[in-house]
Amino acid sequence: MTDTAANPAALAAKPQTLWSTAWRQFRRNRLAVVCLGIVAIYVAVFFYAESVYWIARIRDVVPSYKVTDFAGRDAHPSAAHWLGTDFAGHDNVAQLIQGVRIAFEIAILTSAILIPLGFLLGALAGYFGRWVDTAIIWLYSVVDSVPSILSIISISYVVGRGMKGIVIGMGLVVWVGLCRLIRGEYLKHKQRAYVVAARSLGAGHLAVMLRHIAPNVLHIVIITFTLTFPRFILTEVILSYLGVGITGEPSWGVMINDAKQRLWLGVWWELGGATAAMFFLVLALNIVGDALRDALDPKLKTAERPAA
Repeated sequence: MTDTAANPAALAAKPQTLWSTAWRQFRRNRLAVVCLGIVAIYVAVFFYAESVYWIARIRDVVPSYKVTDFAGRDAHPSAAHWLGTDFAGHDNVAQLIQGVRIAFEIAILTSAILIPLGFLLGALAGYFGRWVDTAIIWLYSVVDSVPSILSIISISYVVGRGMKGIVIGMGLVVWVGLCRLIRGEYLKHKQRAYVVAARSLGAGHLAVMLRHIAPNVLHIVIITFTLTFPRFILTEVILSYLGVGITGEPSWGVMINDAKQRLWLGVWWELGGATAAMFFLVLALNIVGDALRDALDPKLKTAERPAA
């Protein structure tokens, strides 16, 4: 038996990383842990929906969720169709499942544009300062001065409607928040002792920015991704509802837009299902994002450290 295993005090004295401390802090929030489980269920549904979509494409057949049955349209909820059917006889549960796929695809693809762009510009502005900082501040001030929904719609009309337009539009608009956060972190870190030491040892600008400072601000990127994920979903729903979003695929916005026209017939289950699916995902993501932000706050880590 090692000394560490025999001595609990020695085990407790082992240095804790930011991530282990954050995970311990996160687990204390029981509501956040429950919401993390809800998000995990949505992730499992996303992978299932992707498999259904791609299997149909590989086989070159019409996916099951697109098969029309006009004889069974607007059917009430039953054992065969838990949330009934829509105006074309599509099963609403199958449509909701594909809506999860659309929501996650948009959020992931948008983040693939947002994170590199916001991180790079924020790092350049914070690290180099002077005219570089001035130019980037001017750029994101101009982008932020226009209402984001109008900018996204304008970009989507230029590059093409549908998922491509939404992804590119949101990616080129919502990077401003991350850029500001990363800029502030680089302004703070570039004056610290470890950066000065790296420069004195001959490290170049690129090495200091990526190898030394970037790992210390990575948690900002993770928090931003978690907190902006619901925003991407809501924006897609709004754009699809306005008729400039997803086309040809069942998204929650398309379902809500279609269902509102049949509410006067008493057909509410399609609208209710899409709204509930969106509500629980956005709520769970917001709670997880808030808890993750609190867990990764360095001030909380310092506060947990026992006094000497």
